[in-house]
Amino acid sequence: MSNLTGDISEVKFLTVAEVAAVMRVSKMTVYRFVHSGQLAAVRVGRSFRVSEEEVNKYIEKSFFQAG
Repeated sequence: MSNLTGDISEVKFLTVAEVAAVMRVSKMTVYRFVHSGQLAAVRVGRSFRVSEEEVNKYIEKSFFQAG
């Protein structure tokens, strides 16, 4: 996360449910991404938060050319 070196108050964090909605996958899929290290997250108590920037990066690097 490039914002960690700057002002962290500018970072927008999403819940697992919000990430799942943005990516149109299940919450379990998001948890798998987090636990496997594919998606960087911050643990807050018993839940995880993912920066919006990380979600966008993951989606961008997942694009591929079909046909």
